[in-house]
Amino acid sequence: MPNERVLQTECGRGPLVEAITMFLAREHAANMGQIRQRLERTLDEAGPEAMAALSARLANTADDWNYYPRDPLARRIHHDLAAPVLQQEPLVRGVEHLEAVAGEPVVIIANHLSYSDANVIDVVLQRYGAADLANRLTVIAGPKVYSSLRRRFSSLCFGTIKVPQSTTRSSGEAVMTAREVARAARQALQVAHDRLHAGEALLVFAEGNRSRTGQLQPLLPGVARYFNPDVWLLPVGIAGTEKLFPVEADTLHSVRLLVHFGRPILARTLIERAHRERRLIVDALGVVIGRLLPESYHGAYAEDVAPLERARRVVRDVWR
Repeated sequence: MPNERVLQTECGRGPLVEAITMFLAREHAANMGQIRQRLERTLDEAGPEAMAALSARLANTADDWNYYPRDPLARRIHHDLAAPVLQQEPLVRGVEHLEAVAGEPVVIIANHLSYSDANVIDVVLQRYGAADLANRLTVIAGPKVYSSLRRRFSSLCFGTIKVPQSTTRSSGEAVMTAREVARAARQALQVAHDRLHAGEALLVFAEGNRSRTGQLQPLLPGVARYFNPDVWLLPVGIAGTEKLFPVEADTLHSVRLLVHFGRPILARTLIERAHRERRLIVDALGVVIGRLLPESYHGAYAEDVAPLERARRVVRDVWR
């Protein structure tokens, strides 16, 4: 995630090295020499053409509601720097469930704490034997991801589909009228179904925006529109990224992360058991994701929330 003022003028080897090291320096001064060395080696091996291609991608502000492919160099930079930046190995659970969706059409549904969430999932999948899934990753991303050069750099590690936020969830540069949201949402949804058909693995942050408290917010019913009956649904719980890259922060912090993969199910099974009710479908997923997280993250999907009893019954039937 480079410094914007440096990269707005040039994206050669020197400016890119300086921008990334400046971003990391505050929390990683002790191993900055190692980070710089790794970064310089990666850029030298990639060559000027790859850097020029990355520069062109960084200049693209994604003006259409469409699919934007990953950039090989941006992805390699993130993976090469993951170990020295994270410092502490993430606590990863449920990796045994990943084999079931290898090569399968899949929608990954996760809670959302930070702009770093998708990058953490990508790195964890790559490290824990699910390179196939990581290489197919396409993330549903709101307009704010593309409005910042730093965020665009991070988003180039995987494919993204630009989607609008609802008028109740958007703010600042992401605000749109209800009619504009509906039109853009239809276009983005078709693109998402096309990517699933092409073999991509779709990552959806079903709350619609980052949680400011760390606790789960109610999942958006519209998320169920991504669920073709024949795709697999893979629930994921993430904890700690709200401290790794906090909301409104401009640097990364070294913290212990948790990534917990749940058991995948065929979407058809959940859709039928929930009688095609979108609210019930997503609430069942919210209950499952909550159970993958520490209790302090449960929020809207805490076990004592009485209105969720129907969703809990669906979970007992589907995930038994």
